[in-house]
Amino acid sequence: MNLSPWILASRPRTLPAAITPVLVGSGIASSVDAFAWLPAVVCGLFSVIIQIGTNFSNDYFDWKQGADTTERVGPTRAVASGLIRPDTMKWASFLTLGIAFLVGLSLVYWGGFWLIVVGILSVLSAVAYTARPFALGYRGLGDVFVIGFFGFVAVSFTTYVQAGYFPISVWPAGLAIGLLANNLLVINNYRDQETDLAAGKRTVIVRFGPGFGEGLILCSLLASGSFCLGLAFISNLWITLIALPALLPVYRVWRRLPHALRRSGFGGLLQKSASGLFLFGLLLTIGLFLS
Repeated sequence: MNLSPWILASRPRTLPAAITPVLVGSGIASSVDAFAWLPAVVCGLFSVIIQIGTNFSNDYFDWKQGADTTERVGPTRAVASGLIRPDTMKWASFLTLGIAFLVGLSLVYWGGFWLIVVGILSVLSAVAYTARPFALGYRGLGDVFVIGFFGFVAVSFTTYVQAGYFPISVWPAGLAIGLLANNLLVINNYRDQETDLAAGKRTVIVRFGPGFGEGLILCSLLASGSFCLGLAFISNLWITLIALPALLPVYRVWRRLPHALRRSGFGGLLQKSASGLFLFGLLLTIGLFLS
């Protein structure tokens, strides 16, 4: 079996957005003397698997709805390019999301049965991101989804299953990570604005123009730095400010975005944005553990 198309469809560059909030949530748990490695590992597995399932689902439904064609600028998509059959991808996405739900189900042991609701909503949202009738990404709501689920929800519930409550620090930390994770989506939408417009995919870049996307990245840079300062202030965790220099790659992304080349340039910006997200989260986590 050739695994290359499946690795391609899993979109490895997006996986830092799944790993980073779990690291930060575990760091917050450590800062309140509640770190527990086993639920932290389970949260990490759940987050990575559901991210891959979301990517599989996006690959299928973007092809089905005409957003992924031979005209698109970005990386090759497995279904649109014929590397994976549509039905195979559809069932692979459902299977992967089902596995993610079963992995997440074990978190009930630490967090209670009400976490089943969170797991169901997470899986449904992964499909609803591109599948009709909801198609959040087609209605300009993708940014809200990413900031919410890959920021606040992932950070806060990783902390909750270890600490048993939501420390106030999950707010600034979760929002900072969510905003930086959303930069990956902004760059994708910036790159794909022409084909998205033709397919009726009304992302915020299609609605408001490329300048709005550049503004979003600048705002994420400033807001994440401010939230990092806020975290240090409200929790008296000044050592977490070691994360601030990691925002430099985000600044470079903002400077270079208007001048990106159609293929290699955007790939480099995605890599820098993902690196900035992961480095910021890693340093923030180290600071939280040291606290």
